[in-house]
Amino acid sequence: MSENNPSTTIIPLAKKHLNQTDEKNIKHAFAQAEIVPSITLDKGNLIIDSTDRNLLVRIVSLLQQQGYAPQTQKQEIPVLDMSCASCASSIQSMMLAQPGVLQASVNFANTSAQVEYLPNMIQEQDLQKVVRSIGFDLLLEPAASREEKKDAIQQEQYSKLKRKTFFALLLALPVFVYGMFFMHAPYANWIMFAFTTPLVFWVGSDFFVHAWKQAKHRAVNMDTLVALSTGTAYIFSVFTLLFPEFWLRSGLEAHIYFEAAAVIIAFVLLGKLLEARAKSHTSDAINKLMGMQPKTVIRLDDQGAQQEIKIADVVLNNLLLVRPGEKIPVDGLVEQGESYVDESMLSGESIPVLKNNGESVYAGTVNQRGSFQFRAQKVGEDTVLAQIIAMVRSAQGSKAPVQKLVDKIAGIFVPIVITIALLSMLSWFIFSGEHWLTQGIMAFVTVLVIACPCALGLATPTAIMVGVGRAASAGILIKDAESIERAKDLNVLVFDKTGTLTMGRPQVTDQYWLEENKIHQQVLVAMEHLSEHPLAEAIVNAWPESPQMALDNFESITGKGIVATYEGKSYLVGNQKLMISRDVSLSDILFEKSAEYAQSGRTVIWFASEQQVLALLAVADPIKETTPDAITELRKMGIKTYMLTGDNEATAAAIARQAGIQYFESEMLPEDKSQYIKKLQDEGNVVGMVGDGINDSAALAQADVSIAMGKGSDIAMDVAKMTIVSSDLQKVPVAIRLSQLTVRTIRQNLFWAFIYNLVGIPIAAGILYPSFGFLLSPMIASAAMALSSVSVVSNSLRLKWRSVGSTIA
Repeated sequence: MSENNPSTTIIPLAKKHLNQTDEKNIKHAFAQAEIVPSITLDKGNLIIDSTDRNLLVRIVSLLQQQGYAPQTQKQEIPVLDMSCASCASSIQSMMLAQPGVLQASVNFANTSAQVEYLPNMIQEQDLQKVVRSIGFDLLLEPAASREEKKDAIQQEQYSKLKRKTFFALLLALPVFVYGMFFMHAPYANWIMFAFTTPLVFWVGSDFFVHAWKQAKHRAVNMDTLVALSTGTAYIFSVFTLLFPEFWLRSGLEAHIYFEAAAVIIAFVLLGKLLEARAKSHTSDAINKLMGMQPKTVIRLDDQGAQQEIKIADVVLNNLLLVRPGEKIPVDGLVEQGESYVDESMLSGESIPVLKNNGESVYAGTVNQRGSFQFRAQKVGEDTVLAQIIAMVRSAQGSKAPVQKLVDKIAGIFVPIVITIALLSMLSWFIFSGEHWLTQGIMAFVTVLVIACPCALGLATPTAIMVGVGRAASAGILIKDAESIERAKDLNVLVFDKTGTLTMGRPQVTDQYWLEENKIHQQVLVAMEHLSEHPLAEAIVNAWPESPQMALDNFESITGKGIVATYEGKSYLVGNQKLMISRDVSLSDILFEKSAEYAQSGRTVIWFASEQQVLALLAVADPIKETTPDAITELRKMGIKTYMLTGDNEATAAAIARQAGIQYFESEMLPEDKSQYIKKLQDEGNVVGMVGDGINDSAALAQADVSIAMGKGSDIAMDVAKMTIVSSDLQKVPVAIRLSQLTVRTIRQNLFWAFIYNLVGIPIAAGILYPSFGFLLSPMIASAAMALSSVSVVSNSLRLKWRSVGSTIA
């Protein structure tokens, strides 16, 4: 912010020396966009007579479009001490209120904040002070160690929550048993007091701390509801325990409600533990992607001497050596040697690619049998692998915070309950007779007890637990509740090709033999046994029982195929170029057959003797048997289907046609896939992504609902919110139907939880007393609260027996 005028904003531009044409272009663009604040251009800075954030966002976007990109800073910062989704909302609101902050998105699911700001106006430390002022914190570690430090803190918090939940259940069990079945046993009240006190003041202390933090900023959440209800029940019970004669003098029975306080804390902690468990692995995918780079690399000096160095020490134009089986450390160009490189982490295609001089290689891809030297072209954060990591992290963090329905409702529900409880007590003071004090206090406590959030707290997690268990029994692993809630809204489903729609491994799909005999077949298999070509394995697997044969003069011809001699006769295996170069006789029928195979997306392999072609073989990655049925089922459900693949258009078209896919895009890189999904989302669609490879990780993270194939990469499964264990695509429609049923059950649970409150709270306040003389006691209120919980759990258990077949029961 300007030191001279706090109502102005200074935006540094990337271009420091602006001429008259630049100034004219900027002012004209502002006029065209109807942006009318007073602006001044001074030494590469744009000075605006406004601090309105929405206006600044428009201005920054406009400057970027005009090629005068302002110097903004984008950061992803871990956020500490959040306990619920409303915490994320509070932090986000505070950040957006700061001068110089252009964008802010706080994600409770992965406990991070994505912020874009003007560094000349505000810094990370300033944001940290603001966040600390409302009871939270930002982790301002160096970028290289932030994820590691964040994971360590999360693991420590999870272990602490696990211990507290264990002790809460351990302490609550005897309190519940005594309160419900042995409340008149000797010393029962003192035993319950002994177990409940540490449960409330130690195990449940966080609820009171967080509620107090919220109260200081005039906000409420589920922690407020838990703290208020359990605190009131505990204090009331302690008072009754110490001074029972206070109630007895008024002719009332001295009831104790320790079990209400104990059970509420235990159940809510259990729910929080389940939530924390789902979130505890959010950084696994990032860590595994980072692990794809080797820690060290062999660097060659000008004399060719080898030196092992850390990957962080690699600089541009270093000459590096990659040996067989090693991961490629950085992006570069091959200078000497050749080898096949497995690039499935980029392209998703299972067939390794031959790399010769001048061809590009990428960090994280895996070298096969050969060795080569290459020159580093991109290092550090500029590599393709680093960009994939950044895209995954960005897509995960850019999603809006998951606002749990109960937290939203609690923001309205808690003040209303408190108001009703106070009005009830006041009404008794004003209109009651002899026992106005005791009846007023009893009404106040009864309202708070019957409004306990036990059923509210159980409504979502019990349905989720049963739904997740039902999914697991059907071979579908679900990582969190968000994916279940979101899947019901899917109207577009995007599929990767290799390993998702197809088997994921090349196979011989067709054979055309002009002169077939067993010896020729055995020679073919023997030659492929010696070949390093990635398709050789498909031919060997086609005849697994073929005996080994002794071959002579074996030779590999780069880019064409292989040649060998058996019993004095030469044989060739390779592409059409090899046949032509060796003057092998080719007929029209062979060209027609080869074209037929190629048009359907298959790779053609020629097998010949010195004089003539003996056979044509078609090799392809066939689609799974269940794929067409699954796609048909999805289309019946009104879901549009897309396929995105790195393959060429002919192969993509053939696979889409066989599978029944409506739309497809070919020759796509990982970043293309995630951008395409974002485009579909921008058009208003709820998009699901189904994939199995590392190359799909960014797209999976970008999608609204992400589904990984169980036989795919670990990283895809870590990023995805659902995993199909068997890789059977017919499980995808099942998962969507299960989502519909589970969300329906959650809504029913919330209805039952609230119907008790809507009916019970007025009765607890004493609305029936003037007409019928009926006054609800806290004990009955506690039983009603327990009954609401039983109804919620029972309704959730019905999910176990509901149909998830072609029709929903």
